[in-house]
Amino acid sequence: MTNTNESSALHKKAAVDHEAAAKHHQTAAEAHAQNKVSDAKISSKSAMDSATAAHKNTKVACDSSEK
Repeated sequence: MTNTNESSALHKKAAVDHEAAAKHHQTAAEAHAQNKVSDAKISSKSAMDSATAAHKNTKVACDSSEK
């Protein structure tokens, strides 16, 4: 059985990663709205990286809760 403190920490990490991805998505959207394509590409890449990390951490966190 997974320690509840460990599960809590894993879920918090996943949430932080999702929040970071959302901020990068918002920045990319704003850059597109201002026709700043280069900035949008950079923010989009950051959003993808954060979303990928968030997805991985979500899987780990949810798996830990099931144990």
